Amino acid sequence: MISKENKQKVVKALNEKSGLYPTAAKMAVALGINPAQLSRIKKGDTEKVLSDAQWISIARRLDVGIGTRTELVPAKTDVFNIITAHLTACQENSISGLLCDHADIGKTFTAKHYVKNNPNAVYVDCSQNKRKQQFVRAIAREFGVGHTGRYKDVYDDLVFYLRSLPSPLIIIDEAGDLSYEAFLELKALWNATEYSCGWYMMGADGLKAKIDRAINNKKVGYAEIFSRYGNRYQKITPDGREELDNWRKAQVAAIAKANGVGNIQQLYGKTQGSLRRIYIEIQKMKTLKDGQGIERK
Repeated sequence: MISKENKQKVVKALNEKSGLYPTAAKMAVALGINPAQLSRIKKGDTEKVLSDAQWISIARRLDVGIGTRTELVPAKTDVFNIITAHLTACQENSISGLLCDHADIGKTFTAKHYVKNNPNAVYVDCSQNKRKQQFVRAIAREFGVGHTGRYKDVYDDLVFYLRSLPSPLIIIDEAGDLSYEAFLELKALWNATEYSCGWYMMGADGLKAKIDRAINNKKVGYAEIFSRYGNRYQKITPDGREELDNWRKAQVAAIAKANGVGNIQQLYGKTQGSLRRIYIEIQKMKTLKDGQGIERK
Protein backbone atom coordinates (compact mmCIF):
# COMPACT_ATOMS: atom_id res chain seq x y z
CA MET A 1 0.00 0.00 0.00
CA ILE A 2 1.31 3.44 -0.90
CA SER A 3 1.80 5.56 2.22
CA LYS A 4 0.12 8.88 2.98
CA GLU A 5 3.53 10.54 2.93
CA ASN A 6 4.21 9.30 -0.60
CA LYS A 7 0.75 10.38 -1.73
CA GLN A 8 1.53 13.88 -0.47
CA LYS A 9 4.78 13.86 -2.47
CA VAL A 10 2.78 13.01 -5.58
CA VAL A 11 0.22 15.74 -4.83
CA LYS A 12 3.02 18.28 -4.39
CA ALA A 13 4.60 17.33 -7.72
CA LEU A 14 1.21 17.35 -9.38
CA ASN A 15 0.44 20.89 -8.21
CA GLU A 16 3.90 22.06 -9.24
CA LYS A 17 3.44 20.69 -12.75
CA SER A 18 -0.19 21.71 -13.25
CA GLY A 19 0.88 25.01 -14.83
CA LEU A 20 2.68 23.13 -17.61
CA TYR A 21 -0.64 21.93 -19.07
CA PRO A 22 -3.07 24.27 -20.87
CA THR A 23 -6.08 22.79 -19.07
CA ALA A 24 -6.80 20.47 -16.15
CA ALA A 25 -8.56 18.13 -18.58
CA LYS A 26 -5.35 17.73 -20.62
CA MET A 27 -3.39 16.98 -17.48
CA ALA A 28 -5.94 14.40 -16.37
CA VAL A 29 -5.70 12.60 -19.72
CA ALA A 30 -1.90 12.60 -19.52
CA LEU A 31 -2.03 11.08 -16.02
CA GLY A 32 -4.69 8.49 -16.88
CA ILE A 33 -7.37 9.74 -14.47
CA ASN A 34 -10.55 11.80 -14.84
CA PRO A 35 -10.78 15.57 -14.19
CA ALA A 36 -12.89 15.09 -11.05
CA GLN A 37 -10.23 12.84 -9.49
CA LEU A 38 -7.53 15.32 -10.45
CA SER A 39 -9.42 18.19 -8.84
CA ARG A 40 -9.87 16.26 -5.59
CA ILE A 41 -6.26 15.18 -5.18
CA LYS A 42 -4.93 18.64 -6.10
CA LYS A 43 -6.91 19.91 -3.11
CA GLY A 44 -5.25 17.32 -0.87
CA ASP A 45 -8.01 14.70 -0.81
CA THR A 46 -5.96 11.51 -1.04
CA GLU A 47 -8.22 8.89 0.54
CA LYS A 48 -10.40 6.62 -1.60
CA VAL A 49 -9.86 8.74 -4.70
CA LEU A 50 -7.37 6.58 -6.59
CA SER A 51 -6.19 3.00 -6.38
CA ASP A 52 -2.63 2.26 -5.31
CA ALA A 53 -1.88 1.30 -8.91
CA GLN A 54 -3.04 4.73 -10.09
CA TRP A 55 -0.93 6.52 -7.45
CA ILE A 56 2.12 4.55 -8.55
CA SER A 57 1.40 5.26 -12.22
CA ILE A 58 1.11 9.01 -11.57
CA ALA A 59 4.31 8.96 -9.48
CA ARG A 60 6.09 7.28 -12.39
CA ARG A 61 4.75 9.77 -14.95
CA LEU A 62 5.77 12.72 -12.77
CA ASP A 63 9.09 11.06 -11.91
CA VAL A 64 8.39 11.25 -8.18
CA GLY A 65 10.57 9.13 -5.91
CA ILE A 66 8.51 6.99 -3.55
CA GLY A 67 9.67 4.66 -0.83
CA THR A 68 13.39 5.00 -0.10
CA ARG A 69 14.33 6.32 -3.54
CA THR A 70 16.76 9.23 -3.39
CA GLU A 71 16.32 12.20 -5.70
CA LEU A 72 19.52 13.41 -7.35
CA VAL A 73 19.99 17.16 -7.23
CA PRO A 74 20.62 18.44 -10.79
CA ALA A 75 24.25 19.44 -11.33
CA LYS A 76 25.34 21.93 -14.00
CA THR A 77 27.50 19.41 -15.86
CA ASP A 78 28.47 19.67 -19.53
CA VAL A 79 25.71 17.22 -20.40
CA PHE A 80 23.10 19.12 -18.41
CA ASN A 81 24.06 22.53 -19.78
CA ILE A 82 24.52 21.51 -23.41
CA ILE A 83 21.40 19.36 -23.72
CA THR A 84 19.32 22.02 -21.94
CA ALA A 85 20.60 24.58 -24.47
CA HIS A 86 19.78 22.21 -27.35
CA LEU A 87 16.27 21.58 -26.04
CA THR A 88 15.62 25.27 -25.49
CA ALA A 89 16.71 26.12 -29.03
CA CYS A 90 14.61 23.32 -30.54
CA GLN A 91 11.52 24.36 -28.60
CA GLU A 92 11.81 28.11 -29.11
CA ASN A 93 12.56 27.85 -32.84
CA SER A 94 10.56 24.71 -33.76
CA ILE A 95 13.68 23.00 -35.09
CA SER A 96 15.15 19.51 -34.65
CA GLY A 97 18.29 18.03 -33.16
CA LEU A 98 19.91 14.60 -33.05
CA LEU A 99 22.25 13.61 -30.21
CA CYS A 100 24.21 10.35 -30.35
CA ASP A 101 26.62 9.86 -27.48
CA HIS A 102 27.81 7.41 -24.86
CA ALA A 103 25.20 5.74 -22.69
CA ASP A 104 24.87 6.62 -19.01
CA ILE A 105 26.14 10.21 -19.11
CA GLY A 106 22.92 11.95 -18.02
CA LYS A 107 21.00 12.44 -21.28
CA THR A 108 17.76 11.02 -19.92
CA PHE A 109 18.09 12.75 -16.55
CA THR A 110 18.51 16.12 -18.26
CA ALA A 111 15.64 15.57 -20.69
CA LYS A 112 13.22 14.61 -17.91
CA HIS A 113 14.32 17.58 -15.83
CA TYR A 114 13.66 19.89 -18.79
CA VAL A 115 10.17 18.47 -19.30
CA LYS A 116 9.39 18.94 -15.61
CA ASN A 117 10.10 22.65 -15.89
CA ASN A 118 8.89 23.68 -19.35
CA PRO A 119 5.34 23.80 -20.68
CA ASN A 120 4.36 21.98 -23.88
CA ALA A 121 7.45 19.73 -23.73
CA VAL A 122 7.07 15.96 -23.51
CA TYR A 123 9.43 13.01 -23.16
CA VAL A 124 8.89 9.62 -24.80
CA ASP A 125 10.96 6.53 -24.00
CA CYS A 126 11.09 4.51 -27.21
CA SER A 127 12.35 1.41 -25.41
CA GLN A 128 8.84 1.23 -23.94
CA ASN A 129 7.05 2.41 -27.10
CA LYS A 130 8.81 0.68 -29.99
CA ARG A 131 5.93 0.11 -32.38
CA LYS A 132 4.24 2.71 -34.56
CA GLN A 133 0.94 2.89 -32.72
CA GLN A 134 2.55 2.65 -29.28
CA PHE A 135 4.84 5.51 -30.18
CA VAL A 136 2.21 7.89 -31.54
CA ARG A 137 -0.30 7.07 -28.80
CA ALA A 138 2.41 7.71 -26.18
CA ILE A 139 3.07 11.19 -27.61
CA ALA A 140 -0.66 11.92 -27.67
CA ARG A 141 -1.08 10.77 -24.07
CA GLU A 142 1.78 12.95 -22.84
CA PHE A 143 0.14 16.00 -24.41
CA GLY A 144 -3.23 15.09 -22.94
CA VAL A 145 -4.77 14.27 -26.33
CA GLY A 146 -7.16 11.33 -26.57
CA HIS A 147 -5.02 8.27 -27.25
CA THR A 148 -7.25 5.21 -26.91
CA GLY A 149 -9.58 5.49 -29.91
CA ARG A 150 -9.18 4.67 -33.58
CA TYR A 151 -5.54 5.16 -34.55
CA LYS A 152 -6.20 7.50 -37.49
CA ASP A 153 -8.26 9.76 -35.22
CA VAL A 154 -5.50 9.76 -32.58
CA TYR A 155 -2.90 10.67 -35.22
CA ASP A 156 -5.02 13.42 -36.80
CA ASP A 157 -5.99 14.89 -33.43
CA LEU A 158 -2.35 14.90 -32.31
CA VAL A 159 -1.18 16.69 -35.47
CA PHE A 160 -3.98 19.25 -35.15
CA TYR A 161 -3.14 19.86 -31.51
CA LEU A 162 0.60 20.20 -32.10
CA ARG A 163 -0.03 22.76 -34.84
CA SER A 164 -2.21 24.78 -32.47
CA LEU A 165 0.16 24.80 -29.47
CA PRO A 166 2.73 27.52 -28.86
CA SER A 167 6.18 25.97 -29.33
CA PRO A 168 5.65 22.29 -28.48
CA LEU A 169 8.71 20.06 -28.08
CA ILE A 170 8.90 16.26 -28.36
CA ILE A 171 11.98 14.54 -26.90
CA ILE A 172 12.52 11.05 -28.29
CA ASP A 173 14.83 9.00 -26.10
CA GLU A 174 16.29 5.54 -26.87
CA ALA A 175 15.33 6.25 -30.48
CA GLY A 176 17.39 3.33 -31.75
CA ASP A 177 14.73 0.99 -30.34
CA LEU A 178 12.02 2.26 -32.70
CA SER A 179 10.76 -0.18 -35.31
CA TYR A 180 11.10 0.67 -38.98
CA GLU A 181 7.38 1.46 -39.24
CA ALA A 182 7.68 3.79 -36.25
CA PHE A 183 10.60 5.61 -37.91
CA LEU A 184 8.49 6.14 -41.01
CA GLU A 185 5.64 7.47 -38.88
CA LEU A 186 8.10 9.76 -37.13
CA LYS A 187 9.01 11.19 -40.53
CA ALA A 188 5.33 11.68 -41.33
CA LEU A 189 4.73 13.45 -38.02
CA TRP A 190 7.71 15.71 -38.61
CA ASN A 191 6.37 16.59 -42.07
CA ALA A 192 2.91 17.30 -40.70
CA THR A 193 4.23 19.62 -37.97
CA GLU A 194 7.07 21.36 -39.81
CA TYR A 195 7.68 24.89 -38.45
CA SER A 196 5.13 24.15 -35.69
CA CYS A 197 6.95 21.71 -33.41
CA GLY A 198 10.45 21.13 -32.07
CA TRP A 199 11.93 17.62 -32.04
CA TYR A 200 14.96 16.23 -30.25
CA MET A 201 16.13 12.66 -30.81
CA MET A 202 18.59 10.99 -28.43
CA GLY A 203 20.39 7.69 -28.39
CA ALA A 204 23.72 6.00 -27.87
CA ASP A 205 26.16 4.68 -30.48
CA GLY A 206 23.62 2.09 -31.63
CA LEU A 207 21.31 4.79 -32.97
CA LYS A 208 24.08 6.24 -35.15
CA ALA A 209 25.01 2.79 -36.42
CA LYS A 210 21.36 2.00 -37.21
CA ILE A 211 20.80 5.21 -39.19
CA ASP A 212 24.14 4.97 -41.04
CA ARG A 213 23.53 1.35 -41.96
CA ALA A 214 20.00 2.08 -43.19
CA ILE A 215 21.18 5.04 -45.28
CA ASN A 216 24.03 3.02 -46.79
CA ASN A 217 21.57 0.26 -47.67
CA LYS A 218 19.23 2.87 -49.19
CA LYS A 219 16.40 1.89 -46.84
CA VAL A 220 13.44 4.12 -47.54
CA GLY A 221 12.94 6.99 -45.11
CA TYR A 222 16.21 7.11 -43.20
CA ALA A 223 18.03 9.65 -45.38
CA GLU A 224 14.97 11.91 -45.11
CA ILE A 225 14.83 11.51 -41.33
CA PHE A 226 18.55 12.29 -41.01
CA SER A 227 18.07 15.39 -43.17
CA ARG A 228 15.16 16.58 -41.05
CA TYR A 229 17.28 16.27 -37.91
CA GLY A 230 20.06 18.45 -39.23
CA ASN A 231 22.18 16.01 -41.27
CA ARG A 232 24.62 15.61 -38.40
CA TYR A 233 25.09 13.74 -35.14
CA GLN A 234 25.67 16.00 -32.17
CA LYS A 235 28.03 14.76 -29.48
CA ILE A 236 29.12 16.05 -26.07
CA THR A 237 31.82 13.69 -24.82
CA PRO A 238 35.42 14.24 -26.04
CA ASP A 239 37.35 11.77 -28.15
CA GLY A 240 40.40 10.01 -26.73
CA ARG A 241 40.65 7.83 -23.63
CA GLU A 242 42.51 10.32 -21.43
CA GLU A 243 40.29 13.24 -22.42
CA LEU A 244 37.17 11.16 -21.77
CA ASP A 245 38.44 10.07 -18.32
CA ASN A 246 39.14 13.68 -17.35
CA TRP A 247 35.74 14.72 -18.64
CA ARG A 248 34.03 12.01 -16.57
CA LYS A 249 35.93 13.11 -13.47
CA ALA A 250 34.68 16.67 -13.96
CA GLN A 251 31.13 15.33 -14.30
CA VAL A 252 31.46 13.35 -11.07
CA ALA A 253 32.88 16.36 -9.23
CA ALA A 254 29.93 18.53 -10.27
CA ILE A 255 27.35 15.88 -9.29
CA ALA A 256 29.10 15.20 -5.99
CA LYS A 257 29.19 18.89 -5.10
CA ALA A 258 25.51 19.39 -5.94
CA ASN A 259 24.51 16.40 -3.81
CA GLY A 260 26.73 17.12 -0.79
CA VAL A 261 29.22 14.32 -1.34
CA GLY A 262 32.68 15.16 0.03
CA ASN A 263 34.94 12.34 -1.13
CA ILE A 264 34.91 12.87 -4.90
CA GLN A 265 37.87 10.58 -5.56
CA GLN A 266 36.16 7.71 -3.77
CA LEU A 267 32.93 8.33 -5.67
CA TYR A 268 34.74 8.27 -9.01
CA GLY A 269 36.69 5.18 -8.03
CA LYS A 270 33.47 3.31 -7.28
CA THR A 271 31.51 4.53 -10.29
CA GLN A 272 34.01 5.45 -13.05
CA GLY A 273 31.61 8.26 -13.95
CA SER A 274 28.53 6.07 -14.48
CA LEU A 275 25.47 8.14 -13.58
CA ARG A 276 23.51 5.03 -12.59
CA ARG A 277 26.28 3.88 -10.27
CA ILE A 278 26.61 7.40 -8.83
CA TYR A 279 22.91 7.25 -8.01
CA ILE A 280 23.41 3.90 -6.23
CA GLU A 281 26.33 5.23 -4.20
CA ILE A 282 24.43 8.33 -3.15
CA GLN A 283 21.50 6.11 -2.23
CA LYS A 284 23.82 4.07 -0.01
CA MET A 285 25.18 7.25 1.52
CA LYS A 286 21.71 8.27 2.61
CA THR A 287 21.20 5.02 4.49
CA LEU A 288 24.58 4.56 6.17
CA LYS A 289 25.86 6.17 9.34
CA ASP A 290 28.37 8.99 9.16
CA GLY A 291 31.86 7.70 8.58
CA GLN A 292 30.72 4.70 6.55
CA GLY A 293 30.55 4.47 2.76
CA ILE A 294 30.92 7.83 1.02
CA GLU A 295 31.71 10.74 3.29
CA ARG A 296 29.58 13.85 3.30
CA LYS A 297 30.76 17.39 3.72
